[in-house]
Amino acid sequence: MKAKQERTVGGFILIGIGVLALLGQFADRIQLDFGMFIVPMIGAVLLLAGILTRNPGAIIPGGIMSGIGLGIWLITGPFSDMPGDLEGGVFMLAFAAGWLLIVAATAVFTPKAHLWPLIPAAIMALIGGGILYGDPFLQILSLAGKLWPLALIAGGLLVINEARKREKTAVL
Repeated sequence: MKAKQERTVGGFILIGIGVLALLGQFADRIQLDFGMFIVPMIGAVLLLAGILTRNPGAIIPGGIMSGIGLGIWLITGPFSDMPGDLEGGVFMLAFAAGWLLIVAATAVFTPKAHLWPLIPAAIMALIGGGILYGDPFLQILSLAGKLWPLALIAGGLLVINEARKREKTAVL
């Protein structure tokens, strides 16, 4: 059954790439900036393949590509007049939305929801919001960028402490 799903996903990916290549040949004639649609269309093909096969292996890159594609579309379309720094904030928020899409799609279309994409989504949304909010928040992000190793150290100490507690409990 798994091999059949993999072939199905592969088939959808080939069809999607073929449709993109075919449309690309006519982009000049219909006066369409086809380049800004390539990434979102690849994301949509992967998402569709993952949804139809209930395979998170296709949904995950589909969500990532869709977020990147949304960011590209926003900064080359509706928000193209924004200053460069603010465009970066908009792009990061769109990219975070792609990671959230993974959580939503796997919760609805697969047997098990994948919650781990909430971590990169939160980080990207925090950075994107900070860029849009401005200087005070960027200073906080800069400080967090210097202090994040302390969080890893604290996390490591917690893991070691929990392991020791379990070891003591297992011995008793």
